[in-house]
Amino acid sequence: MLIVLGILLGTIALDALAPAIALPDWMRHYVTTFLGILLQSVPFLLLGSIIAGLITEFVSAGDIARFFPRNNVLGGFAGMLLGLCLPVCEGGGVPVVRRLYQKGFPISAGISFLLAAPVINPIVIASTWAAFGNSPLFWGRIIFTLIIAFGVGLVFSVQPNITRVLLPRSLATVIGSAGTGGEDSNMEQAAQSSAFHPSKSSSFTSRVFHALGVAIDEFLDVGRYLIIGILLATALQMLIPQPALMSSAQQPVASVIALQALAFVLSASSTVDASLALSFVNTFTAGAIIAFLVFGPMLDIKSVSMYLGLFRPRVVFYLATLTFLSALLAGVFINLNVSLAP
Repeated sequence: MLIVLGILLGTIALDALAPAIALPDWMRHYVTTFLGILLQSVPFLLLGSIIAGLITEFVSAGDIARFFPRNNVLGGFAGMLLGLCLPVCEGGGVPVVRRLYQKGFPISAGISFLLAAPVINPIVIASTWAAFGNSPLFWGRIIFTLIIAFGVGLVFSVQPNITRVLLPRSLATVIGSAGTGGEDSNMEQAAQSSAFHPSKSSSFTSRVFHALGVAIDEFLDVGRYLIIGILLATALQMLIPQPALMSSAQQPVASVIALQALAFVLSASSTVDASLALSFVNTFTAGAIIAFLVFGPMLDIKSVSMYLGLFRPRVVFYLATLTFLSALLAGVFINLNVSLAP
């Protein structure tokens, strides 16, 4: 964590000293790009961390059991639409889902929420409408996001054992242990911890302060994965020749893969990626643009980095593969079968 913090402070210092020091063009571009992505992501991570803290203190496992559907299909559907109430975008979904899982949230619902929330929230819906209006591209983004998020979440519902999905370290963070026990032991302790059963005997003020303490822990824990992801995304943006992507702009399959790759590398916030996609309208196929709008918020370098702090590596691999192939299939289907006008 100290290394990541040092890198962050060093990058900010370089940006502040740039007017006074003759930095190489590549370094100036790297610093500017890094801070641009960081400033897009941090507010939503902060919001997600605060919501996670409130969930820890004011929501119990019994509340989840009473008010949230236990059926895999209905649970995945409800989790998918939860983004309408929690506009955390991709930056803040991980801390929220981690705390919800600790309350007994269904696995399928958590996956569906992570994938859908960056698009199915009022802020992003409004920004997409501002870019495309009442067009097929607007509705295509919404509809295919819902279909893919629900479908991928349903696939993960076949695994009911949360200890095979979440990292043991993530569970240890919940129960305050050193993580030396087995997974079953961790879950048994966690079921009895204050993370699952918030104390209602404390005063409201003390509970709020405890929630803020949890929010700080979540922000620092997930923030290091976010910074690592942004560092990688910035480096790849400088290494990948974007003109090479333009050569496949009108090909029905290659254009979709090209914009998916670009969305993955750019790691732009879902609140601004509609404006980026608008610049592709007269260049790339409609299916490629929809794949960019759908796949990018679901999966990019920074979100993969944050997912690795929550899920087991093989779960992240399956999640990434299913999401990529689903968005690719949607984009190619549109290009081969549907004629869309922006």
